[in-house]
Amino acid sequence: MSQHPISTSPLDVVVIGAGPVGLACALEVQRRGLRVCVVDKGALVNSLVGYPTNMEFFSTPELLEIGGYPFPTAHYKPLREDALDYYRRVAQSEKLTLRLYERVLRLDGEPGAYEVVTDKGRLATRYVIIATGFFDVPNRLGVPGEDAPHVSYYYKEPYAHMGQHVVVIGAKNSAAKAALQLVRAGARVTLVVRGAAISDSVKYWIRPDLLNRIAEGRIRALYTTTIQRIDPSGLAVLTPEGPSTLSADFIYALTGYRPDYSLLAALGVSFQDDAARTPTHHPETLETNRPGVYVAGTVCGGLNTSRWFIENGRHHAAVIAARLAQNVS
Repeated sequence: MSQHPISTSPLDVVVIGAGPVGLACALEVQRRGLRVCVVDKGALVNSLVGYPTNMEFFSTPELLEIGGYPFPTAHYKPLREDALDYYRRVAQSEKLTLRLYERVLRLDGEPGAYEVVTDKGRLATRYVIIATGFFDVPNRLGVPGEDAPHVSYYYKEPYAHMGQHVVVIGAKNSAAKAALQLVRAGARVTLVVRGAAISDSVKYWIRPDLLNRIAEGRIRALYTTTIQRIDPSGLAVLTPEGPSTLSADFIYALTGYRPDYSLLAALGVSFQDDAARTPTHHPETLETNRPGVYVAGTVCGGLNTSRWFIENGRHHAAVIAARLAQNVS
């Protein structure tokens, strides 16, 4: 038996990525009578599974809806758990074909006759939509010791850190919210910021809270400071006053995330020669340099991960689905 058996009946579309935008693409394609399958290396809406416990979205429910399904929640701004339940219900209601915990390796074949090669098989398909987001690949520090067990690029919740020295690296929303939660759970928090101040992009209801906690001394903030090395009991930093050492039982490097460029390259997508390394695609049709292969959602912006969110990226689904339905007919 082949390590990668070919699916017996070719699909019209394979969607890579089972996040909100990927699900939106799949249901829009399926509603137009096309056969579609969604493949993801992790769980359904895997990025949301990795978000902090009870994380509050910045958007209101209607901006997170897909497929016309109302997003029921008792909160003005939904929580992570609300979204996990909502997207599961949508996927089940639409009876989407899902292949979860299956990693895509590459794309073989020619336009109209592609094969998506995974670690579990091959999927024959006419078209491919890449909706892989960016949360799975952190922007690494690039310093010795960053792979130590007490270092994480993902923050979940503060409760295990009471009485512990915790260093949070970063100056945007994720770092700000983590620092505030940690100090309120009894941790001793130091915030390390590469720039000269907390980012102005931090949400207006979070930034004053953080600045006030810094001003009153509950959170120690080091500005214009870079990480030089991470040791088992702390980290070496370079401050404007010179080298220094910080104690740290736990370190959260919340330095942002980026698209999986190695996967995009394996799928045959090229990149623009710009600061964002934008995946090559037509701005209106969303088709990439590889005919019949499309991008949707955050991945369209490359390193500019704040360009597309669920709110605006979900509209890519209708654009691509309409085009594919026209091509198939």
